[in-house]
Amino acid sequence: MMGVVIRYCLLSLLLAASLAAPAPARPAAPAQPAASAAHLAPRPLPPASVTRHMLDLPGRTLHFTATAGSIRLSDANGAPEADIAFIAYTLDGAKPSERPVSFVLNGGPGDASAWLQLGALGPWRLPLAGAAPSTPPLAIPNADTWLDFTDLVFIDPVGTGFSRFLTASPAVRKRMWSVSGDIDELAETIRRWTVAHHRLASPKYIVGESYGGFRAPRLARALASGQGIGISGLVMISPALTIGRIASVPLYYAESLPSMAAAVRARNGPVTRAGLADVEQYATHEYLADLLAGVGDPKLLAQMSARVAALTGLDPALVRRLDGRIDAETFLREIDRPDARVASIYDATITSPNPYPAAIRAPYADPVLQGFVPPLTEAILAIYADRLKWLPKGHYQLNNLTVERHWDWGGALGQVQSVGALRTALALDPGMHVLIGDGLYDLVVPYLRNSIILAQIPPSAGGDRIRMIVLPGGHMFYTEDASRASFRAAAERMYEGR
Repeated sequence: MMGVVIRYCLLSLLLAASLAAPAPARPAAPAQPAASAAHLAPRPLPPASVTRHMLDLPGRTLHFTATAGSIRLSDANGAPEADIAFIAYTLDGAKPSERPVSFVLNGGPGDASAWLQLGALGPWRLPLAGAAPSTPPLAIPNADTWLDFTDLVFIDPVGTGFSRFLTASPAVRKRMWSVSGDIDELAETIRRWTVAHHRLASPKYIVGESYGGFRAPRLARALASGQGIGISGLVMISPALTIGRIASVPLYYAESLPSMAAAVRARNGPVTRAGLADVEQYATHEYLADLLAGVGDPKLLAQMSARVAALTGLDPALVRRLDGRIDAETFLREIDRPDARVASIYDATITSPNPYPAAIRAPYADPVLQGFVPPLTEAILAIYADRLKWLPKGHYQLNNLTVERHWDWGGALGQVQSVGALRTALALDPGMHVLIGDGLYDLVVPYLRNSIILAQIPPSAGGDRIRMIVLPGGHMFYTEDASRASFRAAAERMYEGR
């Protein structure tokens, strides 16, 4: 989804209840013997396929051209390093210099862009509400497509989708599977596509989910400073603006509490952010102050635990044993323990049977992430084969865990973040606008975390050009019909300058 995403599609670092500190840099894999290099290098992707389509939607018909292909990345000597796959949808009859174009990325790192393509933005959509591994992968015309107001270019970073390395060099893999190398790879891809398709004059946007949202501000800076490409706006869906949370930090518990309460209240009817005002007020004031006070006052701990238990629906005795500090994993395992079910970190309202109901902690497949991967993979492969007429040989990677396991976070001390890049991009360009959407029930990136982060950007530095909306749903809130339509409407207003 990524999210991120991600979900997100979607971060393995955040999968573990968003508790882990940033992963240390991993050593490079051992060099392969020279004799095996040609054997290990995947074959190049085939030439691009261009097809034309008509989409009948309520109240309008869209005629558009689809291009499925790739962009070859090479080193300074011209030796191939990677083929980056993309799918571009462009509206027929539009004036290119005036027509916006959006570059769309999912998260992980390790997720292909099919999450956003088939979940929300593309011309065809796979209904994902209630999806399971055996859900029929039947994509339908997407009445909420963004193609009405922007052309769409879905990009799969190397190691995701059909994008692949063309060298067995461990050094190339280590560089491209890193925070900075990934941005360089994507910035060059976007510039190359823009130049090749004569879109330099077009208003350009970056749309990213989860880790794709983390990428968005950094990409805007890399494109402007390194590629000479200006970006008009950023759209971030459940963005991981900071990565790495430690459970002992009081703010972690405070920022997660409203999302937990939202998931509980959703069982009794619709939930809005306005309806969570009491929880946000408590979380950011009295609860945070009590957390900062530590664990030395039994009376304070008893009062705090009783309030947290009431908001989260958890066993008061359990909450008291934990001193009123509830991490995401505990909440997801305990909220439906009486019914032997576990909840998803991507959407805490979605549960599945616990395969180990008697265990305090045991592994289980996330009902959202693992439920969505098979039908999404089958649906995008069907679109490639039947509609785009471009189906490379080799494995399609919707969610590549190998990328996540080998990602180089740069060995940074503390959190890896994109907030600095966002502030710089906004300060430098008074024409840039930002739209951020978060889901109420998301415990990968709780919405209050992003709200607190964004509130620190002053209006004088561009904070007044950021709009954040919080919608019913989880990390991939666009699986909810009403939330998908609401976010589309907000994006259209931003693109049209309203």
